Amino acid sequence: MKRWTIQIVAGALGIALVVTAAACGRRAEQRPAGALTAATPSSSPPRTTPPPVAGAWNRLSAAPIAGPYILASVWTGKEMLTFGRVMSEDSGGDVDVAAAYDPATDTWRALTAGPDREGSYEGTDRAVWTGSEMLVWGITDKAFDPATDRWRRLPDPPLNWGGPAVTVWTGNQMIGWGGGCCDDNVGDGLAYTPATNSWEKLPSGPLAGRQAASGAWTGTELVIAGGGAEGKIFSDAAAYNPITHTWRQLPDMPQPRSGATSTWDGTEVLFVGGGNGRLSADGTAYDPAANRWRQLPAMGSPREGHVAVWTGNQLLVWGGRSGEGNTAARPPHGEAYDPAADSWSPLPVSPLRGRVGAAGIWTGTAMILWGGIAISPDPSQPLADGAAYTPGTR
Repeated sequence: MKRWTIQIVAGALGIALVVTAAACGRRAEQRPAGALTAATPSSSPPRTTPPPVAGAWNRLSAAPIAGPYILASVWTGKEMLTFGRVMSEDSGGDVDVAAAYDPATDTWRALTAGPDREGSYEGTDRAVWTGSEMLVWGITDKAFDPATDRWRRLPDPPLNWGGPAVTVWTGNQMIGWGGGCCDDNVGDGLAYTPATNSWEKLPSGPLAGRQAASGAWTGTELVIAGGGAEGKIFSDAAAYNPITHTWRQLPDMPQPRSGATSTWDGTEVLFVGGGNGRLSADGTAYDPAANRWRQLPAMGSPREGHVAVWTGNQLLVWGGRSGEGNTAARPPHGEAYDPAADSWSPLPVSPLRGRVGAAGIWTGTAMILWGGIAISPDPSQPLADGAAYTPGTR
């Protein structure tokens, strides 16, 4: 017997968004490790549209896949690769879907989703871009090469816990730490190396197991902070160095925080939003060189489940939940943080309805948003539309 659950949870774990799917019964049989699956693309026709206008939004053409309730995306330098999981009554279980969007032509191509794990499973999927492949880790573990339109299955990781809270690409490894599904509070980490097609366990670190932790890769270290477990919200932080295979304890964040976005701006890791029993509008920044934190000013509204991307000089934040219960971020929907001025400014109102969990990537010239989960008036509805925002010149 199968059950599906999609819910927005406001509670002791820092008002964290929880999107889960579960099934009772035997796990579907999987193909042998390394099995290849060729993609069969189908493309949406190009649209005749004017070039993007600085400081304006443009809607994306219609995607060839349904809106996933689990969603992960990466930017390849040419396309946004989107991977997710959709509910499918026709197949008797949930299935993976994938597509690629080219902003230069405003066109999509549908991709097969590779070796599938059929049925419904608790957890999530994370994705990173290696420079040649999209690595997916969580409910399913596989890699997609857009140059050949082929998938390969990753070897089974030595630990399974429904998807890490923090996942980064270091330049030669995908590293993930913490997280877990449902009642799990994981304090373990793993690293996958494509060159050897192998996993390794991270050494034990100073942080206790938790969900909804936040972290970012600085170029030399994985910085992790916050999160929650069993009704407690944490403020402690640590950094992992994959070269030396060592952890170091960092000073605590100014306040406990769970469910924040975390973004490296070249100097600091910016932790924005999330909460501690109630949603937060402010943020905090960690400077590895000085080994200290500073408080960020507050946004116009609190946010959790939002998108955050770094443009090279601004942090663009969009969407998310801004209040208790079934409420979404209201217009202007997005804001921009300028570290040089230490101030926020509103973005133009987007053509999209508010949502949580949207895919968000920076192309070098624009922020692209797609998908996510509706909050109101139709809570828990997966969405399949998107838009691109091109910032004005500074």
